[in-house]
Amino acid sequence: PVLSCLSILGVCHNSIAFQQPVASARVPSRQRDVVSRSAVMTRMGDEGEDDNREQRKQQQRDDYGEDSNGTVSRRNALSRAMCGAGLTFAASAMTHVERSNALDINIIALPNLLISSSSEGGDRGVKGMPVPSKKLGGLSNKIRSVSKIMDELQRDLMQERWDLVEGYPTQLRSYVPVFTAYTDSAFPTDIPTDKGLRVALRYEVGRFFASLERFRQAANRKSLDEAYVAYSDMSLHFDRYLRVGGLYTFYDSTVSLEEYYSGVAESSLIYADPKKDPALVRDLVVFVKGPEKGRTGIVIGIYPDGSDARAVKLDRYKGIREVRVVPTEWAAKRLGEQDPDDVFLIPQSG
Repeated sequence: PVLSCLSILGVCHNSIAFQQPVASARVPSRQRDVVSRSAVMTRMGDEGEDDNREQRKQQQRDDYGEDSNGTVSRRNALSRAMCGAGLTFAASAMTHVERSNALDINIIALPNLLISSSSEGGDRGVKGMPVPSKKLGGLSNKIRSVSKIMDELQRDLMQERWDLVEGYPTQLRSYVPVFTAYTDSAFPTDIPTDKGLRVALRYEVGRFFASLERFRQAANRKSLDEAYVAYSDMSLHFDRYLRVGGLYTFYDSTVSLEEYYSGVAESSLIYADPKKDPALVRDLVVFVKGPEKGRTGIVIGIYPDGSDARAVKLDRYKGIREVRVVPTEWAAKRLGEQDPDDVFLIPQSG
């Protein structure tokens, strides 16, 4: 089957690249066959070689659907066009190999494999990330501005300012058209990669606004723990949207930080034992296990599904605050005097 496919592609290529000029006069196919047979019967001796050559030319015309003057029939012209389209699609697939690899990673548990780029902050994204279209009209900055709203919501929620918290669901829902426009504009083509990215982005948007509705209901009941969990889910899906949508402003190629602590004694790291004194919401933590050992952040939610997993909002880096969901024993409370999380330094608006 492979050799057959290659043969077909070869025929298509030859018919496109080496098409003979179209002549103005046409000879009917029946007359052509009569002339061809007459030539075979009358040519003798030294003319045999010429006769064989003429037969080969005739066979080539029959294969390509041409008459004796090289004119291509409409049916075979359509066949050639389809072959050309197939070759173009194959070339396009090879051209976009790097972009198609963007979906090979698990969208639900995206790894932190980012490298810095000179295009930091631009609409073209960052090297190593999915590359959005250039024609975005400032949509990238509008999407990133949601990060500030999420920070302000975290501040007011952790301070239990329910009178202020009530207004955030309406404010965030007003961004639905922005998310929709970015999803359709950033990856607008019909190639499989762009289609897959649009599906992934729509999934994250759907989960974000579903979590926002749960947050609204929890806020109406003033149920703090449920609001923390809903806010954690909102933060997690928004972070994934930024990553899948190529909106990160950096890309860190470090796979694991544990090797940097291989020669450091555990006693030199100052933190509370996560088994005896587990971190709670609002506690500043440091990762003491896992590939991101040493990174710091704040606990924004504890999942009540029996796993007691901690949702941690990492400290800001190049304008981005990543969100991780980790086991309880990975996130330990930091001890000693610590600077407050930077959301508490944001001044109240109005």
